[in-house]
Amino acid sequence: MGVVTRVIFMAYFFEVGVLLTLAPWSAVWTHNYFVAAWPLVAAVAGNDYVRGAVSGLGLINLVAGGAELIGLFVRRPRQNRTVD
Repeated sequence: MGVVTRVIFMAYFFEVGVLLTLAPWSAVWTHNYFVAAWPLVAAVAGNDYVRGAVSGLGLINLVAGGAELIGLFVRRPRQNRTVD
């Protein structure tokens, strides 16, 4: 995988991770069209366990972004392949 592709993946993982980690605890989570339109969505979105699960997915994305970042700076030795 190329360096540019890895940087794009890293940026994506960090952006989604921060969004999913912080959004459930902000006003955006409780004041939007879907919560106002459907009471069932409001009940589910207002549940602290659902908020925690979404934040957990955000943390997983942050860890994946960190792994991509580490992978950019840690070089693995190339294996020489021999042709028989």
